[in-house]
Amino acid sequence: MPAISRVDTSKVARWWRHVDRVTLSCVGILIALGYILMLAASPAVAVRIGASREMFILKQVIFLCIAGAIVLGVSSLSRTGIKRLALIGGLLALAATFMTLVHGIEIKGARRWIALPMMSVQPSEFLKPCFAVVTGWLLAERRERRIFGNVTFPGLLIAFAAFGLILLLLKSQPDIGMLSVITMVFMTQLFVDGLRLIFVGVGVGAMVGAFAGAYVVFPHVRSRVERFLHPNVGDHYQIDTALRAFGNGGLMGRGPGEGRVKDLLPDAHADFVFAVAGEEYGLLICLGIVCVFLVIVLRTLMKLMREDDPFVITSAAGLVTGFGLQAFVNMGSTLHLIPTKGMTLPFISYGGSSAMSVALTIGMVLALTRRRVSASPIAQRFDEHEQWNTALRTRRAS
Repeated sequence: MPAISRVDTSKVARWWRHVDRVTLSCVGILIALGYILMLAASPAVAVRIGASREMFILKQVIFLCIAGAIVLGVSSLSRTGIKRLALIGGLLALAATFMTLVHGIEIKGARRWIALPMMSVQPSEFLKPCFAVVTGWLLAERRERRIFGNVTFPGLLIAFAAFGLILLLLKSQPDIGMLSVITMVFMTQLFVDGLRLIFVGVGVGAMVGAFAGAYVVFPHVRSRVERFLHPNVGDHYQIDTALRAFGNGGLMGRGPGEGRVKDLLPDAHADFVFAVAGEEYGLLICLGIVCVFLVIVLRTLMKLMREDDPFVITSAAGLVTGFGLQAFVNMGSTLHLIPTKGMTLPFISYGGSSAMSVALTIGMVLALTRRRVSASPIAQRFDEHEQWNTALRTRRAS
């Protein structure tokens, strides 16, 4: 982007001066990697299902372009605009998630998607960012607003009620992976908000109990856990193939287009795209991808350490927790560090719902962490004086 003069007061100029350009650049890198890896992984998958070789590529290009526009558009919103977007988007996503139980399409035994003319949408993907922001808003209002007298706004109670409703909906689909991520986001926000350690312990115990219950109730969860704990039992074809791909790639990779894992795995363009990166581009590129995700997460957390708005701190902490967890679950599953879970790698795996929901997440993070210029009259006059001096120096130099 060309240099913008300090005297330029347009909305775009103000956005460019105040947005976190390092995080924005990392997002651009991930989108570029998503396009490159889709060129590598998707043609073989498309041919295997009898479709055009370019089908997944063309769709993903559209998804990534829309995702990029969402990041830029949402990152320009004010904090009030982010609250309104999260509230309206959360209500719509909640209603659509309920509709999946009635009119959703069933894939692999789960009803998580709604069929649209050109694509299928997973509404629960959009619950993650919207729930994080709404929860941060509720917890902040609990601290700052009084209903009457010393009675505080029941933000914590409303947040727990919303979480309970989401829990019931996701359990009914079922989508234990998404439920686990949203639970971790919620627990992180409660901890950041100042939840006492004894309640943190209770929450951790409840999560362990919930995972134990999922192991007993849901056969697919039990199967994945047992295959992870007992490598010699059950079908390990996908994991074994993915691990061989990393071994074949070595340090520098076999080269673009030379990998074989995309011809063997049905989800090479989605859940196992990290294995395609490892085989064709090697360990160094995989470490680079991990570093890009780390930069986004750690840079956001460092910016929050200098923030004093409870809403921004709690909301952005939840957003970046969900983003980082999603990346970790995908890469950890592919490397057999955790039980397998069908979760996309943000901006890199194929998927419209995933790309747009992750774009919404990062757009909200960028909007919330944008530097704010003080609106006080003294600060405004100082800024005007600085702009006048800059303009004068520019004229003299020319």
